[in-house]
Amino acid sequence: MDSFLNDMEREKPIRFTSQQIRIATDNFTNLLGSGGFGSVYKGVYGNGTLVAVKVLKDTSDKTIDEQFRAEVSTLGRIHHVNLVRLRGFCFERELRALVYEYMSNGSLDKFLFDGNRILGFEKLHDIAVGTARGIAYLHEVCQQRIVHYDIKPENILLDVNFLPKVADFGLAKLINRDNTHITMTGWRGTPGYAAPELWLRFPITHKCDVYSFGMLLFEIVGRRRNHDLNLPESQDWFPRWGWKKFEAGELGELMAVCGIEEKDREAAERMLKVAIWCVQYRSELRPLMSVVVKMLEGEFEIPRPSINPFQHLMPDNPIMAAYSTSASDTDSSQTITGYNIVRETPIMKKNEIEIAST
Repeated sequence: MDSFLNDMEREKPIRFTSQQIRIATDNFTNLLGSGGFGSVYKGVYGNGTLVAVKVLKDTSDKTIDEQFRAEVSTLGRIHHVNLVRLRGFCFERELRALVYEYMSNGSLDKFLFDGNRILGFEKLHDIAVGTARGIAYLHEVCQQRIVHYDIKPENILLDVNFLPKVADFGLAKLINRDNTHITMTGWRGTPGYAAPELWLRFPITHKCDVYSFGMLLFEIVGRRRNHDLNLPESQDWFPRWGWKKFEAGELGELMAVCGIEEKDREAAERMLKVAIWCVQYRSELRPLMSVVVKMLEGEFEIPRPSINPFQHLMPDNPIMAAYSTSASDTDSSQTITGYNIVRETPIMKKNEIEIAST
């Protein structure tokens, strides 16, 4: 019974002192990685449990506090097998830190890029499905909808069995379910993964995460960064090239270039079609994440995408006047990579609207 009660107590995030954090990390000696908001260290506490400790750092205390609040308020109240677990935190003047479960295989990007093919396609497919389940939980199961805003390979962590867990909730926002749109100030997300509505004056919904997940799917299928200037111009942006090959019925060439074996071709084609649906320019045409899960698992028949999701990205066309101003001070050119926006998006067929409806 004592063990049971201790386990129940550990279900809640523990508040650590700065001294406890320093002891657990051996005075921050084992650096696992670093990012825009701080560094992550390997640690061990109490009963020998391995942890990852993120020490928050920024030029602004306000920014640090915002990220701290975002992470604790989201991860502190939820638990799902495909979401990284928040073990505890430290909030003192000299140290603001977050303590997570330790993920021994690090982040997904290590296994996708730079020719790293340790993981077979079947395992990558499982990782995609698990990631989709985690996002679906955030959007559709939590009492308040949680929008992550920064889905990308670096924020998908893998445990010892390569089970994926969505991590880094520093930009996350809790939304009441009766709110159809999100009020937001300032830039959120990562260029290349952020949905168009995040950098243009379009209404923002939780479907921005669906767009980012679609971009992640393209990278899983291609095992490469979506944007690679070292490749021929026709292939330098993989999502557009993937759409062109799909539209022309030339997926055999794409599968060969991506190193997809024949036994994995059906799953890869399914992932590619789901990715095309997820990155539709109009957010209302993107599927719900619960639908994405069923599509990836083969439970739902996926309607053939008939709309070029990148029609708005055309060379030598003026940005449409109504949305010419970026939603933030961030230079949107780093996201759209030299392409501009045309006026219209085609209307979808009725059956396609139904499967992608909100």
